[in-house]
Amino acid sequence: MKLLILGGTLFLGRHMVDAAVGRGHELTLFNRGTRNDGLYPQVEKLIGDRDGGLDALKGRRWDAVIDTCGYFPRIVRQSAELLANSVDHYTFVSSVSVYSDFSKLGIDESYPVGKLEDETIEEKNGDTYGPLKVLCEQAVEQAMPGRALVIRPGLIVGPHDSTDRFTYWPCRVARGGEVLTPTLDDHPIQIIDARDLAEWTIRMMEQKETGVYNVTGPEQLLPYRTFVEECRAVTGSDATFVEASDEFLMEQGVGIWTELPIWIPHSEESHKGFTAVDCTKALAKGLTFRPLADTIQATLDWANSRPADYEWVNGLADEKEQKVLNAWKERQGIRMNEQR
Repeated sequence: MKLLILGGTLFLGRHMVDAAVGRGHELTLFNRGTRNDGLYPQVEKLIGDRDGGLDALKGRRWDAVIDTCGYFPRIVRQSAELLANSVDHYTFVSSVSVYSDFSKLGIDESYPVGKLEDETIEEKNGDTYGPLKVLCEQAVEQAMPGRALVIRPGLIVGPHDSTDRFTYWPCRVARGGEVLTPTLDDHPIQIIDARDLAEWTIRMMEQKETGVYNVTGPEQLLPYRTFVEECRAVTGSDATFVEASDEFLMEQGVGIWTELPIWIPHSEESHKGFTAVDCTKALAKGLTFRPLADTIQATLDWANSRPADYEWVNGLADEKEQKVLNAWKERQGIRMNEQR
């Protein structure tokens, strides 16, 4: 198939390209050509800007397009409307963040989605990201009714993930010593390896599947303890996990989801469903997951290839981790003395 990818040089886009090339598709990438422009010399590249700079796409024809980088409905609508008569099928990568209420477990594709009072806003933050994705989905479906596949991934992880959320854990555990964690047994997580997401997406595109799909994993909920212990097993480190309570971590000002990535305290009742999304529909369409150890090792190998002076985007700084560890030990010591 002749396939157009909007983006294609960052994280998920790169894995989409790899998966598509691996399955023998003829690719064209459209982006601004400003980042990783030396990638994929064998692939046709068109340079332009999604915001009013789509001329390079005019007069061309592809079997399908995959949109990996649409965040604002006005901009997504431009590409969708332009390509409506140039492609047969449009895949839009959205997010599970579209749902309006994460206080429930087992959210499926039928659940209500978020809304914005001002639908013209173009500021991406924690409050607007999900509702903006909703409007992007709607823009695609309006431009290409009955020909759109909307994918709602959970936390995407693996090599080339610039957010460092998942990456923090294999790297920190590999260094060994005492590793600060939340109370592990109480925190299930959901993740999707970008390679698994990309391979499934390409297969869905080949079959011209349409509709909306939650896409995250693994098939069974993954306990936080299993995750960090697998990091230790893969890296062969001597790490010991020091489990601090949610209340203490928040008292110490440890950033939720950021400084201790993928951690959501139990007190955040409005978010408990974020790591328990129902992906039954995607599983029925052949979504599969590689072993967690594979994801950990590949992520670690990639992370270790980055410059030594790389500045982490997320994760707990060594000095703060040690400070919190010391405070937790002191707190536990006081409690032991009080019990005597």
